[in-house]
Amino acid sequence: MSRHRTPYPPEFRHQIIDLVRAGRRPEELAKEFEPTAQTIYNWTAQADRDAGTRHDGLTTAEREELARLRRENRQLKQSGNAIHDRQQNLLSFR
Repeated sequence: MSRHRTPYPPEFRHQIIDLVRAGRRPEELAKEFEPTAQTIYNWTAQADRDAGTRHDGLTTAEREELARLRRENRQLKQSGNAIHDRQQNLLSFR
């Protein structure tokens, strides 16, 4: 089972992204700091999406909205199922 660590603070991520944009390589930064090179690549790509310079995925705002809509959809389905179950119980007493 994989262990999860607490997320890196946004300020730390921004500093690492700034270092990449200043010309430092993610592999070099990974040796100096804790995140892996792949994690740093991911952060940089997501920052580019958020800035509108990449269009190969969802922005952070779009991801948050999608998660919110999925959560809302799941809640509506659950409440719809509960209503359906209550209706069936009421009909069975007739």
